[in-house]
Amino acid sequence: MNEILYPYLNHSYLLQYISKCRSGEILVGQELMQEFDRILPLFNNPDVKIDFEDAHKRIKFIEKECKHFEAPFAGKPFILMLFQKAFIESIYIFKVWDEEVTRWVRLIQDVLFLVARKNGKTPLISAINLAEFFCGEMGTKILCASNDYEQADLMFQAIDAMREESKTLAKVTRKNIKGIFFGNPKRPKKRGKFSYQNKGSIRKISAKTGAKEGRNIKVGAVDEVHELKDNSSIMPIRQALSTQDDPLYIELTTEGVVNDGYLDGRLKEARQVLNGELERPRWRIWLYTQDSEKEVWQDEKTWVKSNPGVGVIKKWSFLRKMIEEARTDKAMRVFVLSKDFNIKQNNAQAWLNHEDIINEEVFDLEEFRGCFAIGGVDLSKTGDLASARVLLMRKGDKKKYTYQKYFIPESKIENMSTEEKRRFEDWIRNDLVVVSPGNENDFSLVTKFFVSLYRDYGIRVYKTGYDKWSAVYWSKEMEDFGFDTVKVSQEFSSMSDPMKLVEADLRSKLINYNNNPIDKYCLENTALELNSRMEIRPVKVQDQDDKKIDGAVTLIICYRVYIDNRSEFMQLVGR
Repeated sequence: MNEILYPYLNHSYLLQYISKCRSGEILVGQELMQEFDRILPLFNNPDVKIDFEDAHKRIKFIEKECKHFEAPFAGKPFILMLFQKAFIESIYIFKVWDEEVTRWVRLIQDVLFLVARKNGKTPLISAINLAEFFCGEMGTKILCASNDYEQADLMFQAIDAMREESKTLAKVTRKNIKGIFFGNPKRPKKRGKFSYQNKGSIRKISAKTGAKEGRNIKVGAVDEVHELKDNSSIMPIRQALSTQDDPLYIELTTEGVVNDGYLDGRLKEARQVLNGELERPRWRIWLYTQDSEKEVWQDEKTWVKSNPGVGVIKKWSFLRKMIEEARTDKAMRVFVLSKDFNIKQNNAQAWLNHEDIINEEVFDLEEFRGCFAIGGVDLSKTGDLASARVLLMRKGDKKKYTYQKYFIPESKIENMSTEEKRRFEDWIRNDLVVVSPGNENDFSLVTKFFVSLYRDYGIRVYKTGYDKWSAVYWSKEMEDFGFDTVKVSQEFSSMSDPMKLVEADLRSKLINYNNNPIDKYCLENTALELNSRMEIRPVKVQDQDDKKIDGAVTLIICYRVYIDNRSEFMQLVGR
């Protein structure tokens, strides 16, 4: 540490934290080290005043008045860890002279706080908000926001729970459906900061509402910004801070899986600042990130870089369990790397490994004469590839056998590249693809496929799943032939469970797709898209819109119907 900093060292949690990080006693990632390099020169800057009063007042308030409200810490005092105290100090101790308002104001007005899940980010920011409400100036208005109302409510409820846990705070405040306010009707005071005279408030909104209640706020805190697609819901909140002398805008989040979303742009700009490419002196960029994905798998000691609360707030055993599951489950891998280690994941990651897909086993449809089957179709656009499939099982056999047919309009082949055209012509010669004349698929040929299975092999299709957004007329035609059709949405809620089961069965070689080359082609092209609830659905690999995934989709649709009707179908199989 520079000798100029020594007078501050014993008094500053921030300098103590930086010192321990630089010595290696505490491991942090390179990006937080870069922020320390931005912070340290401020102690020597003649235009910056170092004032610990506001920071330490809020730290003392949190540790004295705030209590945890969730197990396993419920009811216990909110004792801040060193990294949390350092973070608070980094926001409050630096003051600059503002010529417009002719007084010293906080240097830091914007904060980006990125940390892995379950490291106490929402309770910490909630405690800071509550401290600002009580320790800040009279009339302080605070807004808790997020992408959806439920997430915004988490922060608001955390603030309210801490308020209720403290007798001192509860007796001078009140809560109603609109928010939290000063003044207690049971203990009325006519004047003073803690009376009805103080018009400060803490409110919550969804960022989607455009911050209609956010006009003229002093503090805006937006949780889980990784879910935002753009800044359209953020800007009204930031603009609502514009009338304040000392505004504070905080974004807290983990990494996400939204491609080209708001957080991607924000982090790109933040990293330009850290690299010295942009000047943003009033922006505190506090990122807990890994230096590589490789270190996550090879050295668990590095996990603390993205999980500063591990061992105290977050359990090592939890992280170890997540990593073990992530080694064999692709959806879990994407989720864990983004949420537990802040490593950005494309939300259209390739779904399967090559070895998962390869299965050269074949069967003869004659083996299933007189059996029951489950059907699935993906009719897609009338001018594109379509797929129809049946799923078959045998009594006492865990394997699932699928037989399929593909359909394509003639004009689609004519417009293909030479390589793709050669591939499809080969599949057509081998009777794997049925060609419809002209520009559109003749979906009656799909119906004919299911009819022929019964006519030629006595295979009766129990239920056939189809995408509810298409195929209405085709479904009516199927029902006219006596088939029972069911709608299967291609949304997360519908596709997630069957897609995960298909992945597990493919990996265990429990799916015999008769070594169909188009099935292999479709499975190789399929990516998984993940949402914040860890649900998945099939999509095309990013930047490969010309590739086909219809065969994978029909397999997943068949599995959806199978899961929903497992008992009845297995009874039919056992006959």
